[in-house]
Amino acid sequence: MRALLQLTLSCVVLGAGVALLLTAELGSDGYSTLVSGLALASGLPFWSVNVCLGVVLIALAWTRGVRPGPGTVVQPVVVGLTVSALLAAAATPEDAVVRAVLAALALPVLALGVAGYLAVEAGAGPAEAAGQAFDPPVPFGWSYTVLQVGGALVGWACGAAVGPGTVLVALTIGPIVDLLRPRLPQPRLRPAAPAPRR
Repeated sequence: MRALLQLTLSCVVLGAGVALLLTAELGSDGYSTLVSGLALASGLPFWSVNVCLGVVLIALAWTRGVRPGPGTVVQPVVVGLTVSALLAAAATPEDAVVRAVLAALALPVLALGVAGYLAVEAGAGPAEAAGQAFDPPVPFGWSYTVLQVGGALVGWACGAAVGPGTVLVALTIGPIVDLLRPRLPQPRLRPAAPAPRR
């Protein structure tokens, strides 16, 4: 129950961070920018591109040994519901300083949400699974940064809008998640795999 509670609450926190960033209207995270750009370039709806890209990334990560799990489903559902609810209740402030504060606040909230749900090790969403599946393996802080920056650049090249918030999140969220994750509780939904025999 502790693991399930942490997984769900962390995804709510992650959704709140996304909502803060979107409310500030100073650019979204790199992965969302990628989805937006591909949607603009293909003419397909955002949600369908998001689903297709997510399935592809999770499948590719699975081939690298990053298994999907409950978190793979809980993350997009809870985050999506949280973002939708908060955006419906909030409006973008006109004051540029307030918007900048919202964007700056979004970063630690996003990082705490990602670190909290990954600490449960119950399966990752598409962006985080891709960050865990680099070949050769590299620290998550670096791989997630590469994913976020690469996603932002591809999305921008396809016509998606970027802003200071995009740059801030893309360059810093990976190292912050790496810093936070070992400091958070790590309950497990499933037992850890046994160590290989020597």
